[in-house]
Amino acid sequence: MATFRYALRDTFRTMGSHWGVSFLTLLTASAVFFLVGATALFSLNIKQVTSSIEGDLTIQAFVDSVEECRAVADAMRRLPWVSSVKIISPDDALLKLKAKLGNQAKAVTLLGKNPLPWTVDIGAKKAQDVPSIVRELLSQPSVDDVVYAGALAERLARVSELSGRVAAVVLIIAVVVSALVLFNTIRIAVYSRKQEISVMLLVGATRLYVAMPFVLQGVFLGLGGSLVAIGIIHLFYGDIIASVSSALPLLRFVTDWDVLYRLYGILLGTGVVVGWLCSWMAVSRFIRQAMRPM
Repeated sequence: MATFRYALRDTFRTMGSHWGVSFLTLLTASAVFFLVGATALFSLNIKQVTSSIEGDLTIQAFVDSVEECRAVADAMRRLPWVSSVKIISPDDALLKLKAKLGNQAKAVTLLGKNPLPWTVDIGAKKAQDVPSIVRELLSQPSVDDVVYAGALAERLARVSELSGRVAAVVLIIAVVVSALVLFNTIRIAVYSRKQEISVMLLVGATRLYVAMPFVLQGVFLGLGGSLVAIGIIHLFYGDIIASVSSALPLLRFVTDWDVLYRLYGILLGTGVVVGWLCSWMAVSRFIRQAMRPM
């Protein structure tokens, strides 16, 4: 316990004696962790938007009779990519068509007999599953025709895949940058006290006793940077999403606070782990060099 109190006191003493470097490191770490959080939120919102559009993406298969319609619907329900299957009768399809036409619905009554076929509405779990479902439908001999938004499905699949790759690359770069900043800060602090550390090692101080103040400094800087980044994100995210949602009311964005709190937890954990690892690497390297025989 006494060792920890010494390490804690020495940590704040070191940070105070190098307050300029510590403050710049805190600002840099805050900016980097803010970039990490913002990139993660951007990726999550892209996935949320594409998932909501994918949920509304339906495939329509036309058949001649209700028996064929039920057979096709049963075959589709067995597919793992299908989220929903709905049978629509010609009368229901006609009502929907009249509702869409509005004032021009009278033109439909001039046709006399209802020309619309039996329809199976199929929902896909993901946009990239749509072509597989369409191939299964076209293999059914009773299906006369299939209508779906093929171009939209392909674009959604590409957007989802591309956003995931971009977010992963940015996250890796941001974490590496934060690690380098913390590593260099701790290394500067170590070299500024190299004579003191060498004397401590010569009189029998353990590696843990010498390294602990520097490791705690890295942990505090990583934790502080992530806390500042979380505070900025928490302060502005709600207003930004409200503004974007009012401009694009048909799209659904991430507003679940459980998701945001999990992201905050990941940012805090990343800050602590990156700070601990980088500071431990920096101070361990110097201690190994100092303990080598002359």
